[in-house]
Amino acid sequence: MLSRKGIIPEEYVLTRLAEDVPDHARYRARERRARFVGKNGACNVAHKNIREQGRFLQDVFTTLVDLKWPHTLLIFTMSFLCSWLLFGMVWWLIAFAHGDLDHSTRLQRDPAEGAVASAAAFVPCVTSIHSFTSAFLFSIEVQVTIGFGGRMVTEECPAAILVLIVQNIVGLVINAIMLGCIFMKTSQAHRRAETLIFSKHAVIALREGRLCFMLRVGDLRKSMIISATIRMQVVKKTASLEGEVVPLNQIDIQMENPVGGNSIFLVSPLIIYHVIDKNSPLYDISPMNLHHHEDLEIIVILEGVVETTGITTQARTSYLADEILWGQRFVPIVAEEDGRYSVDYSKFGNTVKVPTPSCTARQLEEDKSIMDTMPLSPKGTIRKRSVKLKPKFTISDEPS
Repeated sequence: MLSRKGIIPEEYVLTRLAEDVPDHARYRARERRARFVGKNGACNVAHKNIREQGRFLQDVFTTLVDLKWPHTLLIFTMSFLCSWLLFGMVWWLIAFAHGDLDHSTRLQRDPAEGAVASAAAFVPCVTSIHSFTSAFLFSIEVQVTIGFGGRMVTEECPAAILVLIVQNIVGLVINAIMLGCIFMKTSQAHRRAETLIFSKHAVIALREGRLCFMLRVGDLRKSMIISATIRMQVVKKTASLEGEVVPLNQIDIQMENPVGGNSIFLVSPLIIYHVIDKNSPLYDISPMNLHHHEDLEIIVILEGVVETTGITTQARTSYLADEILWGQRFVPIVAEEDGRYSVDYSKFGNTVKVPTPSCTARQLEEDKSIMDTMPLSPKGTIRKRSVKLKPKFTISDEPS
């Protein structure tokens, strides 16, 4: 067909050309909403058409830390090679200008003339430099402070002493920058965030007679996250009364925390929940809205200070509409065993169905009779271990 070959645009396809197209092919299914924040915490934002590229060079250290490892290692290697080659050329020029290369050449060609030259006590700027290769090796010895002993600077040339000082300073600066860059890359805060985990799905269920949005967060390491705080945002496309369209409107979600604020004590996995009330952006959300066509994304951000390093870290994740399970809650994973609490991470994301009204929080608040028709979910029972005590003594009748 002409339209398939690209001769006629799709919006101008004639009816008779489209008659033989199946009905299911005429309508394309709407694609899933693009994430603003990935499940692993990466921000799905592409920065394009940045004209002022020079701003990145004003903060060279941060730019080097943000680069990928292959680029960082390439810059690390080239910075040393370029400095060695540059100062090797400088040492070769100093030797050439002072005549060290001609004197060493005469010594190699005519030993008799070399004896006369030795008697004249010719003092070179740098000893044992015969070519650019020897000058390059001397440059490496100076900057890395190897000092094999075959080559050294004499008092004959003040310029050579000045170059020696400059090369040592340049070498120290390169070492400080590159080693600091590699240290910062290996100890970045997001490395610690790899052990901060979130449940794959979020749930909406009743808690204390109110609809709540809940998720589970945990820390796999024994070292704690100090001053841990967690916050949530809803990202969706909105339009103002004036017609202004905000494609990524970020709305904060208030969380219920008896401690106050958003601080949490993340020793064991916690269930973070948000009460869906009239001030919540989820006030009009029902089970019918939890599909991949819905323009809804909930971002969860966990921040804190790493106990071992003192570096502030941040872990992020997000939940799309089809990743929110209605009428389910998380199963318990903390149990007391042998005088201590154990966590079973194999059930970290497991959920169980519970009776939940299939209506919005607004409808539930306006019509209290909906709760009267809801069956009560069975309460969890605490399993007690039956311990059989062996008697320490027996009572028997005395023989008459």
